[in-house]
Amino acid sequence: MTGRTHDLAAFTALNYLFVTQPLVHTSIATVFVTIGANMLGGVAPDIDQATAQFWQRLPAGSIISRLITPILGSHRMISHSFLGIFIASLLSRWILDALKNVLIVDMNLVWIGFMIGFISHIVMDIISKEGEPLLFPLPFKFGIPPFRFLRLTTGGMMEKTIIFPSLMLFNGYLIYTNYHKFLDFLKIYIK
Repeated sequence: MTGRTHDLAAFTALNYLFVTQPLVHTSIATVFVTIGANMLGGVAPDIDQATAQFWQRLPAGSIISRLITPILGSHRMISHSFLGIFIASLLSRWILDALKNVLIVDMNLVWIGFMIGFISHIVMDIISKEGEPLLFPLPFKFGIPPFRFLRLTTGGMMEKTIIFPSLMLFNGYLIYTNYHKFLDFLKIYIK
């Protein structure tokens, strides 16, 4: 999937979680930082590519990427596996714990937003032709549907005409059917 599809998928997953869970009273700063972390998490599994959007979104990312990407191997390896999810979970928690005295926000919500984005990336890539090495270091790649010729090509016509518009429509549906919840959330800050 392309970066913009991953961004939208990450936001869609966060939006779905928001409308299906009870309202959490938090600061507006936490909301914005969580959305930003979600967008970063949505492209984070591509850290194994020096030109990935993840590196472009970080200060000095182009320099850091030259140090990190050779360690991770080729594209869609460890960072696109269950082991990668586990490592990203620990590493992101460690980084957020280090930042908790600098950013006065609810780091648990920020971490959840990041991990939702990260996992949504893995889910979206599993329907692409390349598949995912979910059981890395085992050399098997998994994809849905199981037959490679039935899966989507990254940046292809199906992604642009079916997947992306479907995600947009689903977000619209979530917002429309849960409009009252969004209003209740906003009322907390408008008072």
